[in-house]
Amino acid sequence: MRLHVYQTLQQSGFMPLFYHSDPEVAFQLAAACYRGGAQVIEFTNRGPFAHEVFANLIKRVRRELPGLLLGIGSIQDTGTTALYLQMGADFVITPLLREDVILTCNRRKVAVIPGVTTPSEIGRAEELGAEIVKITPGEVLGPAFIKAHLAPCPWTKSMISGGVSPDAANLRGWFEAGATCVGMGSKLITKDVMEQKDWAGLEKQVAEVVKRVREVREVRSEK
Repeated sequence: MRLHVYQTLQQSGFMPLFYHSDPEVAFQLAAACYRGGAQVIEFTNRGPFAHEVFANLIKRVRRELPGLLLGIGSIQDTGTTALYLQMGADFVITPLLREDVILTCNRRKVAVIPGVTTPSEIGRAEELGAEIVKITPGEVLGPAFIKAHLAPCPWTKSMISGGVSPDAANLRGWFEAGATCVGMGSKLITKDVMEQKDWAGLEKQVAEVVKRVREVREVRSEK
C-alpha cells in the first residue's frame, strides 16, 4: 500500500484536501472529488473531534468510493499518528519535519509525507525514507525554490499545497519547476461551494483540474 500511495500521487499529480466537522458534508466533498477524477484525498486534522469525522468518512469511502486513497494531514505527534493509523489512514502528511511521526509510519509501512522548508530538512526526510516531501510554505518559497533544489538533487520528489490554484498558469509554474504533485484546498473547495453545497460544481471543477494537470505535465514531458 505504501508504494501504491506514492505511485498514485506521482501518476495523478493532484490531491484535493479539506476539513469539515460534519461527517455528511465531509463525505459529499470526498464523493464529488472522487467523481471528478481525484484518486487521492487528504482530510486535515484541524478541528475538535476531527478523528471522529475521519472514522466515519473512511468507513464510507471504503464502502462507497472504491479505490480512493484517503489520508490524514496536519499531523504533528506520534499519538495522533497512531490514532489515525488505527482507523486505517492510507497515508500521513505533516506540516513540519517530525522524525518520530516518520518512524511511526515506517513501522506500520504506511506512506508518510513530511513537511520541509530547507534543503537540509529535505535531505534528512529522504534519509528517513520519505519518497515524497511536502514543500512548505509553498506560497512563500515558490516554484523557484523547487527548481533551484532539483539542480543539485534531481532525485527529490515534492508535493506543493500552499499557493496552488486551479488555473493553468499556476499549475504550469509548479510542474515546470519540477513539482511531483500538488494539493489544493480552499482555492478548489471554495466558500461558495460550501455555502451552496454545490457538489456538482465541485465535481466539474475537479475534473477540469485533473485535465489541466495532465495537459501541463504532458507539455513538460515533451520538452
